[in-house]
Amino acid sequence: MSNPHLYRTLWRWHFYAGVFCIPFIIFLSVSGAIYLFKPQIESWQDRAENNLTLSGQTASANQHIQAALSALPGALFTSYQLPQSANHAIVITLKKDATKFAVYVHPSNLTILKVVNKDSSFINLVRTFHGELLAGNVGSILVELAACWAIVLVLTGLYLWWPRNLKGFGGIVYPRINLGVRTTLRDLHAVTGFWIAFFTLFLLLSGLPWALVWGGAFKEVRQWANQPKVAVHTHGEHAAHASNQPESKQPDWTLSRQQEKPVWMAQAVANANLPQAVLAAAHAQQLAPPVELSLANSETNNWKAASQNQNRPLRTTVWLDGATGAITKQSTFSEKNTLDKAIGIGIAAHEGQLFGWFNQLLGLITALGLVTLSITGFLMWRKRKPNESLKQALGAPPPPSKRAMGTGVAVITLATAAFLPLLAISIIALIIVEQGVLRFLPRTRVWLGI
Repeated sequence: MSNPHLYRTLWRWHFYAGVFCIPFIIFLSVSGAIYLFKPQIESWQDRAENNLTLSGQTASANQHIQAALSALPGALFTSYQLPQSANHAIVITLKKDATKFAVYVHPSNLTILKVVNKDSSFINLVRTFHGELLAGNVGSILVELAACWAIVLVLTGLYLWWPRNLKGFGGIVYPRINLGVRTTLRDLHAVTGFWIAFFTLFLLLSGLPWALVWGGAFKEVRQWANQPKVAVHTHGEHAAHASNQPESKQPDWTLSRQQEKPVWMAQAVANANLPQAVLAAAHAQQLAPPVELSLANSETNNWKAASQNQNRPLRTTVWLDGATGAITKQSTFSEKNTLDKAIGIGIAAHEGQLFGWFNQLLGLITALGLVTLSITGFLMWRKRKPNESLKQALGAPPPPSKRAMGTGVAVITLATAAFLPLLAISIIALIIVEQGVLRFLPRTRVWLGI
């Protein structure tokens, strides 16, 4: 071991980061693993509504909308989802008292099949829990803070795993299960961490654009970096490419979860006239499902057809003339700048939707690996620390004999903190607590091992 002081220092960091992160890692891994299978879960939930027996002629889109509005008096129309098959229910999204409802309408006889509160649906609750622990901005900050320290956890863990005096690959790339409980736990922890380290870092980093603090700061940097284009006034069909497109300039990843709802909610109206020409034009575009039709301009009755596919590179939005169904403008993923493309691809992979079932499998393996790391880490702590001493000390690794951090550790710490502002704030807060508050709490210092 070339630098025992550095090893002990990073071991302590790894321990304290783990104590804070483990509960969050378990919660987020489980909720994230569930959300990976959002398409399958929603398809299973809607299986009855997507295997209907049809009789007679299909009703018009306006009849579908009117049936949905009649089922929920006082509600406003927000969007019409294009059915993916003739025997699928028509899903109309309505807004009532700031709550969104999905109303499932039979395409031919206009029967209301079910009404779902979209905000409290199972998969939406899983998503909200994953992002903010169902605790609003406070929960979002806690999740972001845990993600920041989880990055520290992974980096320090890789240093601790790094082979020294290599005599074989046991305990490095595969666990040794015949050398006692302690060695087995250590190997399971270290080897699992090694194999999923890259994917864990990817998930943590690709999730940062959604974070409240990091995402908000990055949003400002992006807006500063992207200078506004000079508006060009054109007429006719060429106006589609020259007109301003605020929807495409404000990518979804730049918004916090609290900002998403008011910014991206479609225009709500008491009634809507969805012409057959617009409906036919939207179908003809063959956008990646699900596709939602919403009013872009209630005065001209122009409509917007937007793909909401989780695979961001497949998303396209077209604006349709209300009288003819002609495309007035269009926004595609390929038109976005390089940064927005990279973030969009990262989010699609984070959600398990970039490259099919194998993407979901990688996400699931990573989530299960993180749960394994959490469990083995806890068991290793209990093995190191006898039960009778649990109340006397937390059981942190002993501090190094020298307090100096070292140039290498200092540079890495500063670089990581500069990239993660919430991490920097938490480190400053910890220093203040340690040097200030804990100075007057000797028993607490002993318990923490400081």
